[in-house]
Amino acid sequence: MSPPCCVTMQLFYMAAIINNISRPLCRAAFFPLSFLTCRALSRQSSIPSSCSIPLSLFCARKYTSESTLYRYKGKLHEEMAAKDLPLFTELTAPNGIKWTQPLGLFINNEFVKSKAGGTLSSVSPIDDKEITSVYAAESADVDEAVKAARAAFQSSEWADITTAERGALLYKLADLLEKNLEVLATLDTWDMGKPLSATKNEDLSESISTLRYYAGWADKISGKTIDVGPSKLVYVLHQPIGVCGQIVPWNYPLMMAAWKLGPALATGNTVVLKSAEQSPLSVLFLGTLIKEAGFPPGVVNILSGYGKTAGAAIAAHEDIDKIAFTGSTLTGRAIMKAASSNLKNITIETGGKSPLLIFEDADIEQAVKWAHIGIMSNAGQVCCATSRILVQESVYEEFVQKFVEYTKTTSVIGDPFSENVSHGPQVSRQQYERIMAYVEKGKAEGANLVLGGTTPGGNFIQPTVFKDVKDEFTICKEEIFGPFVCIDKFTTQAEAIKRANNSSYGLGAAVFTKDNTRAHVVANKIEAGMVWINSSNDSHFAVPFGGVKQSGIGRECGEYALANYTNAKAVHVNLGTVL
Repeated sequence: MSPPCCVTMQLFYMAAIINNISRPLCRAAFFPLSFLTCRALSRQSSIPSSCSIPLSLFCARKYTSESTLYRYKGKLHEEMAAKDLPLFTELTAPNGIKWTQPLGLFINNEFVKSKAGGTLSSVSPIDDKEITSVYAAESADVDEAVKAARAAFQSSEWADITTAERGALLYKLADLLEKNLEVLATLDTWDMGKPLSATKNEDLSESISTLRYYAGWADKISGKTIDVGPSKLVYVLHQPIGVCGQIVPWNYPLMMAAWKLGPALATGNTVVLKSAEQSPLSVLFLGTLIKEAGFPPGVVNILSGYGKTAGAAIAAHEDIDKIAFTGSTLTGRAIMKAASSNLKNITIETGGKSPLLIFEDADIEQAVKWAHIGIMSNAGQVCCATSRILVQESVYEEFVQKFVEYTKTTSVIGDPFSENVSHGPQVSRQQYERIMAYVEKGKAEGANLVLGGTTPGGNFIQPTVFKDVKDEFTICKEEIFGPFVCIDKFTTQAEAIKRANNSSYGLGAAVFTKDNTRAHVVANKIEAGMVWINSSNDSHFAVPFGGVKQSGIGRECGEYALANYTNAKAVHVNLGTVL
């Protein structure tokens, strides 16, 4: 592997430090930094000092090259400290579910120790207690995984199997996820705090369905012929790209892995997948199912590790052909720079500040319910969360009053293993502190806090609602990634569209109206990769998911994702032209 230029890596590490390469659909753990420290970091990374620094940078992880200590989920650990871990351990979750948990790196269908023996701790945000430690990959481990993936890509055991056989392997993997649903759902709940009802009924259900969807596509990916005249036959092949580096976020660990693995494997690629350091356990367990399903060695390799080491090595690796990343916009930019070392194909899904527009003729009761889903699901830790609500002036006060009352009764905060709980903790103490800093910022800027902004304890945050906000407020511009929504009024359709588009992001948007013409006109004019009409965050694995502007490049899900994992090869056949 040829090392990338020092400037590229310096920028890359800066981004990984500030917003962690494994964010989340999309955020990492954070640690408060002073304004002067942020400015110093920006100078060291050749970022102009005149650049505005978002509040998120004031809450970035503390890391200095002089120290081998960093703060992670409220605890100090020696960075990449060597521990004599076993490769497997027996775990019992708070809900009584027991299983054998792999702790090693999954390379070439085997769990192995990291070469340097480095580890990372998985800490539950429910109580800030360590669940277990797992081996953490560094650049040497990434090299081994890439070698395994390259060998598998070139081997007849994978390259020469039929497309139907590839599909059968994906069907088998989906069946194994279904068989192990209780364990996998428990893992994601324990590891990142999402209510068990959501991990079981939403995340696992979608993961299984996604794999089956792409299993069905495996033998339907065909080329085409192009008529250019009688003297030549031209046909186009859609061939796999090669070795794919995939980096998944902490907020939907298993589901995001399924979104990425499904199209990559259906099209014949091999994969090196890095889990988020905040929630590595379910993705590691997936490795056992990959092997059990019968995938040849090296086709899927799974690494736990930190963004600044394993993530950086994947992004810059010269023998990786494609990068698929879900995470922060800042880190996405850094990945693009690192990926330019060999002009990798890239798919990047990054941040959002999605608007939700409510016109005066809308069904207000339905708008209230969907708006709640759009921002409060997963404790607001969703990249396409509709966190900016714009309501037509004549129904503004009615909507705010009903939304606040509905949120008070619907968001049930508590132990995510409890059956009736819908709102778990933020993923870490650092993320909690980051969100609470935005609460104070909103108050200072003059927004009207009408609900929440407080905590019942631990890493839990009450749903927070600000009204009477202005577009220039920090809380209206920056992605907060929590149960935090800004509401304001508009008068005309033109104003609503202009304000909806007044963002550097363009991931999702929602429109509520009974006027079909208005709905489609507004949807067409909003600058976003996805628009929901009379719903919010109502996504589906068969429909393309992704954004415009600084919300990403390319699409995941649906048929559109398949194009991201294939190269089109044109073959020209001379049928008689003689020179």
